[in-house]
Amino acid sequence: MPDPSRESGALTPALFIPGDFEFGEVPSTEGSTQAPPPRHHVPSLGPLSAFTGTFHGHGFNQIFRPDSGSPTKLPKPVASDNLLELNLVSQTLSFSRPIGTVPNRGEVTPDIFLNGVGYLLTVSDITNPAKPIGIHFEPGVWMHVPATKDPAEGTTLVRMASIPHGTTLNAQGTFRTFSGPPSIPPVSITPDIGRFPSQTASDSHTARIPQDLTRFIKNGSITQAILDDPNTVLRNVTAHQKILSTTALGVATTPGSPLFGGGTRDIAFLLGDANVTEPNAQIPQMASFFWIETVQHTLTVPTWTPGQPPLAIPAPTSSGPAPVFLVTPPAAVTQPRKIKATSAQIQYSQKVILNFNGIIWPHVSVGTLVPDALIPVSPSQWA
Repeated sequence: MPDPSRESGALTPALFIPGDFEFGEVPSTEGSTQAPPPRHHVPSLGPLSAFTGTFHGHGFNQIFRPDSGSPTKLPKPVASDNLLELNLVSQTLSFSRPIGTVPNRGEVTPDIFLNGVGYLLTVSDITNPAKPIGIHFEPGVWMHVPATKDPAEGTTLVRMASIPHGTTLNAQGTFRTFSGPPSIPPVSITPDIGRFPSQTASDSHTARIPQDLTRFIKNGSITQAILDDPNTVLRNVTAHQKILSTTALGVATTPGSPLFGGGTRDIAFLLGDANVTEPNAQIPQMASFFWIETVQHTLTVPTWTPGQPPLAIPAPTSSGPAPVFLVTPPAAVTQPRKIKATSAQIQYSQKVILNFNGIIWPHVSVGTLVPDALIPVSPSQWA
């Protein structure tokens, strides 16, 4: 599927930290001839060190939304107070350089020092590739938090995000690294009261956009399996890849014990007047999983003569976005040959809970992203 965001060339990084900005501690020796106290070492980023540069990719988004105040005009009219919206999406994820030493002052426990990276996620609907429509804009920060005794928590990660609809998120969790590919669990979009007709892919007369999924079922982009479990989109990508290692991150606004803290906050419109009516679309919780994967690719290098420009070779792929490698052979290539190279890949699955009409509605988003910049191939890969 073409990615409209890349038609004009490489993406422009969306986040910048001024070159003279460096997070740190305010000294207590101003005006003194004494030397300032020694600076703390820059705290670890842990797995967040992989969050660098700009990534792009594709994915799938699903959301049930209220449809009573401004009913959507469907090709086949349907009387319903909710609508299931399905989106094939392109997305970009840009990271800032590391923030630096962020001191957190403690009253009952010694100070701790955090580090992290800012990010900006943008998502566009490309269900009609000729008419991309922006549907999500999310500035935020990922932070690496060291272990503490009070509270008694191990090393954690925090994701803080702002959503233009009027919601802020503060989600905390843990991470682990292991060899091989991830085992991505299923995720359901079924509301707490049971399935709706719009969840049946073959039903073309239901409260859903797109209403008729015939062509999407045929090309495999929106199928019954994907509606039953949107994480199918992620597994369809990894099924054709050789993944050497994975770092799995999991954060939630209501993390499990022994973690606590975090949460969501909504503007008044989303909450509604509790004394008069139910919420318009309250967001009580969010949980998300990220998998940072090292993928091994087999590249076919065409004939090449010294003095020619380096080669830009996209990784072969049957689904998902393709990273592009910058290859400069150490000697003439007289006939095509194969070499191996690796790249980073970010996959994520997020489940937001919406509350309206007395029902709990899952809102699921998934995506696979690869580096936007050319990836240089080390000369050692030619050995």
